[in-house]
Amino acid sequence: MGKSTACLFGAIVILWCCISHVTSDASDHRYNKGDSVPFYANKVGPFHNPSETYRYFDLPFCSPDKVKEKKEDLGEVLNGDRLVVAPYELDFQIDREPQSICKKRLTVNEVAKFRHAVLKDYFYQMYYDDLPIWGFLGKFDSEDKDDPTGARVHLFKHVHFEILYNKDRIIDVFIRNDPRAVVDLTQNREVNVDFTYSAKWIETDTPFEKRLEKYSQTSSLSHNLEIHWFSVINSCVTVLLLTGFLAIILMRVLKNDFVKFTPDEEAVDDQEESGWKYIHGDVFSRTWNRNPAIYTVSCQLKYLSFKGVDFVLFSAFLTVIFDPAFSAIFIFMLALVGVFYPYNRGSLFTALVIIYALTSGIAGYYAASFYYMVEGKNWVKILVLTGSLFSGPLFFTFCFLNTVALAYNTTAALPFGTIVVIFLIWTLVTSPLLVLGGIAGKNSQTGFQAPCRTNKYPREIPQLPWYRTTLSQMAMAGFLPFSAIYIELYYIFASVWGHQIYTIYSILFIVFIILLIVTAFVTVALTYFQLATEDHEWWWRSFLCGGSTGLFIYGYCLYYYFARSDMSGFMQTSFFFGYMACICYGFFLMLGTVGFRAALIFVRHIYHSIKCE
Repeated sequence: MGKSTACLFGAIVILWCCISHVTSDASDHRYNKGDSVPFYANKVGPFHNPSETYRYFDLPFCSPDKVKEKKEDLGEVLNGDRLVVAPYELDFQIDREPQSICKKRLTVNEVAKFRHAVLKDYFYQMYYDDLPIWGFLGKFDSEDKDDPTGARVHLFKHVHFEILYNKDRIIDVFIRNDPRAVVDLTQNREVNVDFTYSAKWIETDTPFEKRLEKYSQTSSLSHNLEIHWFSVINSCVTVLLLTGFLAIILMRVLKNDFVKFTPDEEAVDDQEESGWKYIHGDVFSRTWNRNPAIYTVSCQLKYLSFKGVDFVLFSAFLTVIFDPAFSAIFIFMLALVGVFYPYNRGSLFTALVIIYALTSGIAGYYAASFYYMVEGKNWVKILVLTGSLFSGPLFFTFCFLNTVALAYNTTAALPFGTIVVIFLIWTLVTSPLLVLGGIAGKNSQTGFQAPCRTNKYPREIPQLPWYRTTLSQMAMAGFLPFSAIYIELYYIFASVWGHQIYTIYSILFIVFIILLIVTAFVTVALTYFQLATEDHEWWWRSFLCGGSTGLFIYGYCLYYYFARSDMSGFMQTSFFFGYMACICYGFFLMLGTVGFRAALIFVRHIYHSIKCE
């Protein structure tokens, strides 16, 4: 016990150190007059394509003879940050009159690059004392914004910085562009440009602790808060209606069933079983609660063991999500205590990688314990599937998208060294913990205890109407949970795939809990209706119905991309649909597991409450 506590404490210390390391460049953000302040240029890219970003000096700005790169953390690299020392001198409390960075004659190719960037609404991002700064490269005049052909294109050649400070600390920084200080890039010809900048320091009484509040004000505005709380109220109403449905309708039906299925002893012989009691011998038979697709393949391939494949795959599907799920829970906890403040470079990705690696033992434990509970034997096979069912598709998606990013030469492409680091983490931390968890899980569980006797051979399932098929029930099961979260989805998408900042993690946590509750209730209701029609193959059905919300979320991705965003281009489209497919797949696994677990508790309860001969 003491050893495990020490390991857990050590992991928390390492995680906190890694997160804290990316929060600041200066030790305490205190400066004396004339001190040099850390100033980094980060990246440039189209405003509407957040994944398509390039290094700052990929555009022909005034670059020094030797570009000084900042040593970046793992999370910063995963976030696509590529920081270099900016070509400006903004010492603390030193005003700068307009002065030249460099005088440059732009070639025809360089003019074409800048003109393309301006027409695509390129912006650049910098960090001054860890405060983010944004600015646009230029402007263009066109009557038709969707077709800027023939527009007059202007490049800003002067940048003015306004820096707010309080005593010895920097509070805020702004970029002002003079619309008159521009260079006309409309024609394909060489032009001379004198890139200049200036700076003005302004004293303010805003305390240092509140300098990041403005980045979260968008989420905290009264209008947005009303919409957020409307989303929560909408979700709560959905839960109340659903629980009311279960309490009034379903429980009344169950009460009548209990009365019917527990007759007097004199009438037992004359009582003909029907409904869900009639199939009590098949409900807990793992052999026949099969996945139809696997069963079809196994019937065609005689040498394939259906029982082994179905047991292993079902156990892996139920337990593979424990690693990402526990990671999400820990991320929520860190977010609620304020670790992930706006533009805390790379902290979220650093925490996600470390927590995912450290919680892999949980997935291994639950995978092996559940597999052995349903009479599995090959614990190595279940661990291999558990370690690859989620990370495998994620790995292949990453390989494809990283290749696309390399072809576009964007900052989204991970360097080889970072890929090696992630591989070593997976090899030296994730995999050993997965195996250790699996060993502990297989030694801690007893056999599956069904509340009633199970049959060796299954009963025949009666012919059912189309609306009781798997696909129809998946559509019904996914709609209600999705309706409880769809309003909040827009703000999440606008934050992940846009430039809005999401900081109301408490509301997000409430919506997440409501999503789990609604999924559990809907799956329980549909499982009862399935058993009432004497269809005993509920194991896979409950998992698929619970996870169907993930399919609805991916459908919302299509709507958001084409109707609510201005994203375009092959790279951005690939990144959006590729990574969202992995996220929705994770939701499918997580909610499917919630649905099955809730259905299992419900089914065990109702069959334990009646006398089954």
